[in-house]
Amino acid sequence: MVLGNYKTAVSARAADADILKCSQDGGIVTQLFAYALEEGIIDGAIVAGPGDEPFKPEPIVATSKAELLAARGTKYSISPNMMLIKEATRSYGLDKVGIVGTPCQMQALRKAQLYPLGMRKVPDKIALAIGIFCMENFPYQGLESIVEDHCNIKMESAVKMDIGKGKFSVYTERGALSQIPLGATHKYEQPGCHVCLDYVANLADVSTGSVGSPDGWSTVFVRTKKGEDVWSKAVAAGYFETKDIAGVKPGLDLVTKLATGKIDKNQKTLEERASFGVGKGLRNPYI
Repeated sequence: MVLGNYKTAVSARAADADILKCSQDGGIVTQLFAYALEEGIIDGAIVAGPGDEPFKPEPIVATSKAELLAARGTKYSISPNMMLIKEATRSYGLDKVGIVGTPCQMQALRKAQLYPLGMRKVPDKIALAIGIFCMENFPYQGLESIVEDHCNIKMESAVKMDIGKGKFSVYTERGALSQIPLGATHKYEQPGCHVCLDYVANLADVSTGSVGSPDGWSTVFVRTKKGEDVWSKAVAAGYFETKDIAGVKPGLDLVTKLATGKIDKNQKTLEERASFGVGKGLRNPYI
C-alpha cells in the first residue's frame, strides 16, 4: 500500500488566522503542535527553525507558540532534527517530546525507539511524531544554486519557496515570483533521497503535505492510535477546518500517483545497489 497504513485521511487547514497567514499551506504542523503544547500533550517540539543563513534550517526545541511561529514554513534543505532528541530530554528536561521530520527521519525515529542504543530513557518520551511528505531534498549549496543561479533571486530576498505542478517556485519580499521546471533541480538532490521508498511518512503518528488538497489546505493522514487521539481532540476543539478528502480535487489519486512514482523510480536505484544489502523497510509497530 503506497500510502501506508492510516486510520483517517482528510483535507484540513489551521483555524488560527495568525498561524495560517504565513504558513506554507494549511499550517497543520504548527497548529497541531500549538494545540499539543496548550493541552500539555507535549512539553516542547523539535522543529526546523531559522538558521544563520536564509532558508538554511537549524533544529530547535520550541516550547512556546511564538517559537513555533518563528519556525513555520517549508525549508527545502534538511534540518537534522533527530540530533536534538537527547538534548530535548536532558538539557531541556522534557518528558513529552513532539518532533516533525521527513519520511527518512521518521524511520530513524522509530528505529531509535525499537533499538535505543545510545538513547536510553528517550524512546518512551516521544509523545507526538509528525511526518511531512517528501519527494527529495537539497544540500544548502544546491538550494542556493537553484534559487540564485536558476531563479535569479538572492536567498535573502526570498520569503517562500514551493514545489508543485512540476515547478520550483520562489517568492520575493516584493511580491515577485520566479519559477523553473522541476527537472532542472534534479541534479542538486541529496543522493540519499534516491534510495527512499516513502513519500508520505508512513511511520509518523500524523503525516501531512499539500499534495491532494486545494491551495491553502493540506492533506492529512492520521496513522496511529496516538495520532488519532490528538488529532480528533484538536478538531473537536475547533483548531482545524476539515473537508472530506473524497470531496476535494485533486484528492488522493494524485498523492497515490506521486507516492507510486517515487517508489518505482527509487526501486531501480536500490536494485542497482543490491550488492550493498538493502532491507525491506520497517513496519510501523505504533498502529
